Amino acid sequence: MLTFPIIGIISAIIIGVVVFISKKKENNNNVVSILPNTSGRPPIKRALLVGINKYKPELGADLRGCVNDVENMQDILVNIFKFDSENIQVLTNERATKQGILDGLRWLLNGSKEGDELVFHYSGHGSQIMDKDGDESDDQLDEILCPHDLDWNDPLTDDNLAVLFKQLPEGVHLTMLCDSCHSATISREVNISNPHRNYPKNILPPSDIRSRTYGKILYKNKMGKKNRGVQNHMLMSGCKDDQTSADAYIDGKYQGAFTWALSKTIRENPDIEWQQAHVKTVELLNGYSQSPQLSGSAYTIFRKVFGGK
Repeated sequence: MLTFPIIGIISAIIIGVVVFISKKKENNNNVVSILPNTSGRPPIKRALLVGINKYKPELGADLRGCVNDVENMQDILVNIFKFDSENIQVLTNERATKQGILDGLRWLLNGSKEGDELVFHYSGHGSQIMDKDGDESDDQLDEILCPHDLDWNDPLTDDNLAVLFKQLPEGVHLTMLCDSCHSATISREVNISNPHRNYPKNILPPSDIRSRTYGKILYKNKMGKKNRGVQNHMLMSGCKDDQTSADAYIDGKYQGAFTWALSKTIRENPDIEWQQAHVKTVELLNGYSQSPQLSGSAYTIFRKVFGGK
């Protein structure tokens, strides 16, 4: 028969195990592990497209052109670059939660192997918060993507993306296109004076969160590139980290100015290289207060867009 002290010890151990498992599960909510591919299948093309016009009501931060951005990019990938529609996952509005985006990234990256062409396109709000883990020695700020259910105390940060991208197997081609504010790391001219308002893709943190960033200035494009050594993916973003990206009225509808300019560039010359596409996109956005940024190795930025037709 067990004595009371022994029962107490066993109970304490059980409680400790339960707490440990619970904390481990909680800590893993922001971590997505990539599973390797050991099959002999040929390389594939796969894409995750995220566009968020509608945010939870308390944020008061709805946009107008982000779903159009996703539809535009999906059309380019399927009809020009021959991505199989079954290999494209689209998340819009209420489906584009933090967990939904992380699950989508898990789907995108899991089982990737050398030669695969992967695309992650995000169109929605971006913001900045105070760095909590001390890896931002230059500005003490983390850049974040803002999902539909944005929680300022548990955001989707550039740290989360860096952990993911760092796991990519060698030879996997990952392209991230980010049409949001603070994201750095026309057949006719755009009518800058048109009567439709341009909406910045930026959500300001609430005062208690914003106060932590008081006096901080951000200059570098870091989204998805932290603690990485050599960057193993290519990133083109809609603006510098201290700028905003426009949700603009162009060609009769709202759309992200960056996505519009890049898409126009690619449609006119599908065989263009990323570096050339970046230059042309910057030219098309002349008149907007945003400067698209391009980063990656020499190999990645001089590749043809999406691996070529």
